[in-house]
Amino acid sequence: MGFSEFDKKFIENLKDIIENGTEYESRAVWEDGTHAKCIKKFGVVNRYNSDYSNKPPVGTLRKLAIKSCVDELLWIWKKKSNDIYDLKSHVWDQWADNNGSIGAAYGFQVASKLRKVMHESIKEDEEGKIVHFMQPMYLDQTDYVLHELTFNPFSRRIITDLYSVGDTALMGLDPCCYSCTWNVTEKDDKRYLNLLLNQRSQDMIVANNWNVFQYWVLQNLFALDASLEVGELVHVIADCHIYDRHINIANHLIELYENKDNEKLVHCPEIKFNWCTSFYEIDPEDVIVKDYRYLENITKIPVAI
Repeated sequence: MGFSEFDKKFIENLKDIIENGTEYESRAVWEDGTHAKCIKKFGVVNRYNSDYSNKPPVGTLRKLAIKSCVDELLWIWKKKSNDIYDLKSHVWDQWADNNGSIGAAYGFQVASKLRKVMHESIKEDEEGKIVHFMQPMYLDQTDYVLHELTFNPFSRRIITDLYSVGDTALMGLDPCCYSCTWNVTEKDDKRYLNLLLNQRSQDMIVANNWNVFQYWVLQNLFALDASLEVGELVHVIADCHIYDRHINIANHLIELYENKDNEKLVHCPEIKFNWCTSFYEIDPEDVIVKDYRYLENITKIPVAI
């Protein structure tokens, strides 16, 4: 029982933004056409599981839609799709064109086969002898990570990047979580997969828990595929903000957290993965959630677009 590690960091961030942040008018607008205003902090860094405990970063103050969250993650990194009709939820509807495409964003970037690795091949020479040789192979971003974690785990170049500057004009929305550095450390004869996640913009109320949990899941799935343990997740946020129409929600969540009686009512869930043999065999239904107890299910949060 008790609030989660995520809850603690989330509330610390909210209080810091409200008490010490700066105000500005954003590009985004509300559904009624009014320009959205924000309070922001620049350069927020949150570290999760620095003790290698691999606790799931799930909020207990309000419900996280875990299955929808995982569905979107796999839509990007497994299906490598930019088609909203491949997605069960409707979180991308407002950024899609009339054909249901979000353009050259997210899954489109993951699917680009631009990462070169050297692959061992064999052939027969003129005398019929088997010859081993190395030849280049070009992989998309998911396959590149899985390949390198298996064959070259201590590489310092295992990076995925969804922010292709030349393609931004063709994107329904510039990617928010845009860059991952995958880094393996060895400790006590075990190898741990760490993740450094860079995010250009974070709507704290709508998407903070969603984004952190998604990439924790991806970190776990990549680690399973490469037979690694799970290490730290470091989340770096450039523009960490609360919208003006979310301030009341933020203050309400702070009040819930500061009421110590509420700690007895919540429980961070246990997350298990119904693992087979490959990242590509995982579906949202294979993420098993046990004993998730939260305080509220806050719905109908306005979204600035």
